[in-house]
Amino acid sequence: MKKLLFISFIVLIMIFFSCKQEYMETTLSIPFEKYTLPNGLTVIINEDHSDPIAAVAVYYHVGSSREVPGKTGFAHLFEHMMFQRSENVGQDEFFQNIMEAGGTLNGSTNQDRTNYYQVVPKNSLEMVLWMESDRMGYLENTVTQAAFVNQQNVVQNEKRQGVDNVAYGFEDYLILKNLFPEGHPYSWDVIGDMNDLTNATIEDVKAFHRKFYSPNNATLVISGDVNIQETKDMIEKYFGEIPAGESIEKRNPIPATLATTIKLYHEDNFAKAPQLTMAFPTVERFSKDSYALNFLGEILSNTRKAPMYTVLVKDKRLTSRVIAVNQSQELAGTFYISVGANPGVNLTDVEKAVFEAFDKFEKEGFTEDDLTRIKARYETRFYSSFASVQGKAFQMAEYQMYKDNPEYYLNDLAAIQAVTIDDVKNAYNKYIRGKNYVQTSFVPKGQVELIAEGSVNAGIVEEDVTNAAEVKADNIAEEPIIKTVTKIDRSVKPQAGPDPLVNIPQIWTSSLKNGIEVWGIVHNEMPLVQYSIV
Repeated sequence: MKKLLFISFIVLIMIFFSCKQEYMETTLSIPFEKYTLPNGLTVIINEDHSDPIAAVAVYYHVGSSREVPGKTGFAHLFEHMMFQRSENVGQDEFFQNIMEAGGTLNGSTNQDRTNYYQVVPKNSLEMVLWMESDRMGYLENTVTQAAFVNQQNVVQNEKRQGVDNVAYGFEDYLILKNLFPEGHPYSWDVIGDMNDLTNATIEDVKAFHRKFYSPNNATLVISGDVNIQETKDMIEKYFGEIPAGESIEKRNPIPATLATTIKLYHEDNFAKAPQLTMAFPTVERFSKDSYALNFLGEILSNTRKAPMYTVLVKDKRLTSRVIAVNQSQELAGTFYISVGANPGVNLTDVEKAVFEAFDKFEKEGFTEDDLTRIKARYETRFYSSFASVQGKAFQMAEYQMYKDNPEYYLNDLAAIQAVTIDDVKNAYNKYIRGKNYVQTSFVPKGQVELIAEGSVNAGIVEEDVTNAAEVKADNIAEEPIIKTVTKIDRSVKPQAGPDPLVNIPQIWTSSLKNGIEVWGIVHNEMPLVQYSIV
């Protein structure tokens, strides 16, 4: 049987290294047009004719950090609500219309933003803009008491499935609650407190939506096989008359500080093995130290000679999985060390081993070659994130939202390339070495003897799922939907244009002297090479 080597090339400028491991200059340039509608909506359009598809991404600069204590979970709730219906898009038609068009869709919420996105054949772009504009400007009248109660219960069940009834599900909740001071925008998790959600009124959630889901707090990005002027005309048609909302205040970073180390434990009904997690407060995204901390995580745990791997996995055999990673967000950051210990391992031993790994890092350090390899890894991830129209839409939306500049990717890449050994060591000394942290020990039920020494009971109260609370929906009458008067007839779903033609890339073939066949295509957008051996 002949072996087949299939190589898929994504080549613009290859990333080469000289014998001194120095980078050649590479430049990523993504053409786009950016403008702002009178209602404040920021629009970015990127023409990419490589495939007959279009990606649409709408980013709202609102996440759980825009909530207030006592009224948490609203951003995640609206992620659900905005998929249900709007004044002119019927129940579940967001999903139905995209699936019928042969596209994909989804949305997500984190602490700082909410996004919705679709990838469709280019002839369905107008339909997507019609639907996205309808839920941006014409959703509130469909948030009836019945619809609200339905989604309250959906979110509560989601929490039961994704937090309450999975191993280590309460870990994020515990860390956030103890790492950040009471009232800090990051001191609760995205799904929110179920008591807050149960006690929320429809007036509460409508007020939250009215403030944050407006055009002046949103970025619309379209990337794909589109004509810019035609696309601008469609955007004006569907988004132009949506009124602006109130002005949203910009926020400065709010880094956390810890007066002492906090150690907590929880006997987990679903865990089969103990897990130890440490969380150190760090710094916000795009700050110089955040890049160095990202490298620190890679150096500590993500190579075969990494100190964490060497000590915990190879030498002491306490675990097969150890992760060190920095997560910097808009307002603050956290450096996590997570060790999924082997069954029966005492987490005191794991904690001691982590500090042995720190000592090893301090004594042995790392080399320029190590740094170069990590830079290559980050550059590969960076370019890969722009390799599709959806990826480009995501990245430009994020940079626009956080830095008011869709081309900030150039600064981002330059900051990655500029990290030095001293930067990493300084970040370690500034944020990790000898600093206070929050530590959680999650152990299987009945194995409290495995917790790390000095840990106190976290006091998590688990819901009795046999008597699960639910917002009562009895006797709630369906309310008629009052439609907003608009300049255009929004009740008419735009029809798809002619079916697009698919351009199949030319495949080249070759063979090696040993008989291996080589097939490949040339793709001249990103400085990357992808290959697989079949």
